[in-house]
Amino acid sequence: MTNLIPIPYTFREDQVVSVLLLGCFFLSAYVLSRSRNYLIQLGHDFLFHRERASIFSDTTGGDMRHLLLLAGQTCVLLGMFLFFCFSSAQPVLLSVQPSWQWVGIYAGICAGYVCVKWLLYFFLGWIFFDKETTERWMEASSSLLYYLGFALFLSILFIVYFNLRLEFMVIIGAILFLSLKILAFYKWLKLFCSNLYGSLFLILYFCAVEIIPCLMVYRGLVELNDYLIINY
Repeated sequence: MTNLIPIPYTFREDQVVSVLLLGCFFLSAYVLSRSRNYLIQLGHDFLFHRERASIFSDTTGGDMRHLLLLAGQTCVLLGMFLFFCFSSAQPVLLSVQPSWQWVGIYAGICAGYVCVKWLLYFFLGWIFFDKETTERWMEASSSLLYYLGFALFLSILFIVYFNLRLEFMVIIGAILFLSLKILAFYKWLKLFCSNLYGSLFLILYFCAVEIIPCLMVYRGLVELNDYLIINY
């Protein structure tokens, strides 16, 4: 009797991963076919910092639904990316729960994080800034989230179908994270800072609102993984 050699787990052979990627592809195609010009306008306004009221005031109901779909897609893709990184670093995770549960847990945490950040932005804007400035920052922050989803989709395709190692996943994640924060800080400088003295306080404020919460979420995910491995 011949000994059966188990086939090692790979992301591209995971049906959950394939279904999610296919769903994200069709969702992106659907949104781009209907709101492509609107998304291009958001990116143009972000980079060139046009002095005008928020474009959100001109959105239609269809555009807002499409943007919410893109935000949800970004959270799902973030969940997939975290699943790839953590399961590559700790393969035992795959024996604790199926992949769809891990992706769901991570995506839910990312969605909660995004919602809390948006509420925090509204609260801080209500205290320190006028309504127009707050709306323009919310628009800029949302634009980064939408475009992050497209960048994550392409990155995940490379990770899955080129079977990238953990080191390359970390490099991709670091590049996306740094690019996101640099662009966010650029927008903060344009919106909230008019002199060098104010920029020193802005850096501290930016770290407290943008950098530290990310580190706290990462630490919480590590603790969650350890807890589930020990108890399940």
